[in-house]
Amino acid sequence: MAFETIMLDKKERIATITLNRPDRMNAVNEQMQADLTEALNDVNRDDGVGVLVITGAGRAFCAGADVGRMSSAERAARGPEQIRQGFRGPQGVILGLQRLEKPTIAMVNGTCVGAGLDMACACDIRIGSENARFMCAFVRIGLFPGWGGTWLYPRVMGIPKAAEMLFTGDFIEAKDAERVGLLNKLVPAADLEKETMAMASRIANGPPIAIRLAKMQLYKGLEMDLETAMQMAAACETITLTSEDHKEGVAAFRDKRPPQYKGR
Repeated sequence: MAFETIMLDKKERIATITLNRPDRMNAVNEQMQADLTEALNDVNRDDGVGVLVITGAGRAFCAGADVGRMSSAERAARGPEQIRQGFRGPQGVILGLQRLEKPTIAMVNGTCVGAGLDMACACDIRIGSENARFMCAFVRIGLFPGWGGTWLYPRVMGIPKAAEMLFTGDFIEAKDAERVGLLNKLVPAADLEKETMAMASRIANGPPIAIRLAKMQLYKGLEMDLETAMQMAAACETITLTSEDHKEGVAAFRDKRPPQYKGR
């Protein structure tokens, strides 16, 4: 499948989306929003994919929204309702990432700013190199973070650090990002792809049903009390206990061999 602003590659149960506007530091325009939404839908439907990795071409992960794509006059010509409807694109991207049934990993190779930071935070896991740096850029130009940052940041890094980033617009460097939990893992730039794909491969070769249910409850559990979560856990565990994957996992453990999960 060909796209104008991104690349989608699938190999050994791993799908990789590469933001591909390196001349603009992979800044997001309307075409990229449409391309990402289509690619995420494709990955979600593909039973041959077990995990998604998203990264950027060149020296940046994503420099945020492409503010140069529209003149001040064009912005002024849009009424409030047109502006509100314009956020359907960002909503499709962020919700598409966060609701994707397969685990997602952001491979952060460089600058990760504004909408780019929100996309990274919408992923389940973030691995970065020492070249990674992060900023909530919206406040620097008098804007509210309309890509979901106020919901995403505190869940990733806690309220105090989220508040600091939202209110100041200061950069956070890679080492501090790892310290506060924004990065799961910090690796040398030369090892970034190898380390990310190693984790992606471990996840992709895991039991699809169990992982899909675990991801669903990881986020749905934020919206429910413990008793409800326990009841949901019992239902999910019943599904996995009666699956062919569970039988295969037990047999593989007994035979001391790698399991071959089929998602059944």
